[in-house]
Amino acid sequence: MRPLHFLLCAGLLFAGVSAQAQSANDYSIPDVPAHAQARTAAVKVAVVPDRAGWTYAPGEPVRFNVAVTADGQNLAGVTVTFKVGPEMLPAAEQVVAMPAGGLVIDGGTLNEPGFIRCVATVKVGGRTYRGVGTAGFAPEKIAPTQREPEDFDAFWAAAKEELAKAPLDARRTLIPEACTDKINVYHVSFRTVGAANWRGQASRIYGILCVPKAPGKYPAILNVPGAGVRPYAGRTDLAERGAITLQIGIHGIPVNQPQEIYDQLAMGALSGYPVFNLDNRDTYYYRRVYLSCVRANDYLVSLPEFDGENLLVTGGSQGGQLSIVTAALDPRVQALAAVYPAYCDVTGYLYGRAGGWPHMMNRTLDGQPSPHTSEEKIATTAYYDVVNFARRLKVPGYYAWGYNDEICPPTSMYAAYNVITAPKELLLALETGHTTIPEETALINEWIAAKLGLE
Repeated sequence: MRPLHFLLCAGLLFAGVSAQAQSANDYSIPDVPAHAQARTAAVKVAVVPDRAGWTYAPGEPVRFNVAVTADGQNLAGVTVTFKVGPEMLPAAEQVVAMPAGGLVIDGGTLNEPGFIRCVATVKVGGRTYRGVGTAGFAPEKIAPTQREPEDFDAFWAAAKEELAKAPLDARRTLIPEACTDKINVYHVSFRTVGAANWRGQASRIYGILCVPKAPGKYPAILNVPGAGVRPYAGRTDLAERGAITLQIGIHGIPVNQPQEIYDQLAMGALSGYPVFNLDNRDTYYYRRVYLSCVRANDYLVSLPEFDGENLLVTGGSQGGQLSIVTAALDPRVQALAAVYPAYCDVTGYLYGRAGGWPHMMNRTLDGQPSPHTSEEKIATTAYYDVVNFARRLKVPGYYAWGYNDEICPPTSMYAAYNVITAPKELLLALETGHTTIPEETALINEWIAAKLGLE
């Protein structure tokens, strides 16, 4: 394994920064230059562990340094509300006035591998600003809580056999306005698992295909999507560097429709899809999704422009989840790049620690037990949890996330990463939450390009 890369990404911590103008008095900033009638400032809340690298040995204490600034100057006297404790778990709220020299919060320690998180908020000018800092304790030793079914491999082998029986039935339509002098862009679809309806129509998957125009053979990239319901435009950037790219949606609907359609589906028929049929491993929503990613590879390798060998899968969040799953299920995949993968060790909450998105095992907002902790639902997750696919990876992978991720907690992601025995590299952008920074994106794309020999 190559050494970890560390990126410092100042400014991405501050989710509460406001760009809207407010009066100087709102910010308690009395000094107004003579040439101006008022002042405004971007208020920032910085929460930073007291050790470079943000990582500690179990039993070592952590302190969080908190600063609240406007125009880069400390705002002393503001009231700071903070919580500190194991990430994603309930913690007591505390309130303190910000000292002139900044605030230091005792974060305690962990006696076992995991993460402690400090979240601080302030109210200035009627607005709330928020900062997050997270300290890791031997994260490379975090072990998963998810169990491994004895028939895991047999279950997915049978599912892939069912998929193979369905005809590909591929269709594509050129999108002239999206084409460039280097690539052609198509809206495509192909059949996946699922019985035909009463009209004889079968379940399909839709996506955007980009193919280089110059004659030749090219590597292929499957780009799998993050959670939600949305249209897609395709990975034209990597296609113009010399790859066939296919960006898919997972919901069986065209990906080139007006945004309003996806918004309505997200609020209606597809709201809460990650727990649809969770009590049945054979009809659970993600079964069709996982198999559809393999079917997308069926389509890619069928293209005459494919070089017959180099196939890579990549995505972030749910797309990171699907990247690991697809690479584990499909031996044709030669490499993967997974960014802050979701659905890792979702059972963590049942053992008193953070679990992965979609957090179906976490307590409800009012502190009640989750309605998804039945034996049937817990058993189903074992067949779909990234942890059990990560164990089966055999190809090189590039992984990236930050310590401050509150959607896909680092505890959950490390639980999956640590069981990978295939070649792996981890890129950390510590301050980032559920997002990437330009430097991080560039390194991920360069790794992909190097693996595929792109320009």
